[in-house]
Amino acid sequence: MPKKTTKKRFVTIPEVKKILESIGEERLDQFQRRSLDYAAKFSKVNYRAGKELVKRLVDDFELEEEEAVQIVNCIPESIEEIRAFLGGGRRIVETSKLEGILTLLAEYREEK
Repeated sequence: MPKKTTKKRFVTIPEVKKILESIGEERLDQFQRRSLDYAAKFSKVNYRAGKELVKRLVDDFELEEEEAVQIVNCIPESIEEIRAFLGGGRRIVETSKLEGILTLLAEYREEK
């Protein structure tokens, strides 16, 4: 019998990685192992930085949590890329705010 979903929330790729690693690779099924491999390859920041960055994007720039998570997952490098996550241009966002987000992302970006 499948487990009942009690709460739905958005998670970053680094958080997925941490969750799957905490289960233990030997206990993961094939899909979960693939998900862990994907998360390891495509995490742009570590778990702690990801959580902190989502909080700052929501608190300091008044983004929706879903938008902040998607931005953390991709760590865009230009204002145009950030706009794609903020309503695809349907929402007007001040350039100064976008520049602030870009500056914040640069502080957290991990060099791979």
